[in-house]
Amino acid sequence: MTRIATPATIADAPLAAQPLLEAVKRQIGSVPNLFRVVSNSPAALEGYLGLSAALGKGTLPAATRERIALAVAEINGCDYCLSAHSFMAKTIAKLDEAEILANRHGHSNDPTADAAVRFAAEVTKARGHVSEEALARVKLAGYDDAQVVEIVLHVALNTWTNYINSVAGTVIDFPAAKALAA
Repeated sequence: MTRIATPATIADAPLAAQPLLEAVKRQIGSVPNLFRVVSNSPAALEGYLGLSAALGKGTLPAATRERIALAVAEINGCDYCLSAHSFMAKTIAKLDEAEILANRHGHSNDPTADAAVRFAAEVTKARGHVSEEALARVKLAGYDDAQVVEIVLHVALNTWTNYINSVAGTVIDFPAAKALAA
């Protein structure tokens, strides 16, 4: 059960959030509960959408971004984000079940993506205080400084959504997935 209000419709959201929610609906065809919960603060919703859009213009492939989201959600134990990103990994990024499970365990079956996912998992677990070796490994795998920054920002953005959904108790509106440790 949700602990923070989830506007039932776009019209029920704060006025300043309504055009943002309309844009989400146009872009993806629906307004998932995460966006509805965040719409309680139009400023937070604008910030979330802005950072998401900016990172979408980065150099990390969409599949790698989904892999990172799955690893971070698993580490943070966010069933909402595990459900949403498992769905998106399958339907949008076209990742198979074995890859999704690997991502949830903090790695990838794709050698290039593996370095990014492992680094993202380490950033999450160490709360940013990664070792010199971890940074050297991701760079040795071919990720440049800009991509390392993007990986860290994806970790931060996904951690933020994990925390929002955990605090709010957001009702899952995707096929349900549960944290592996649960």
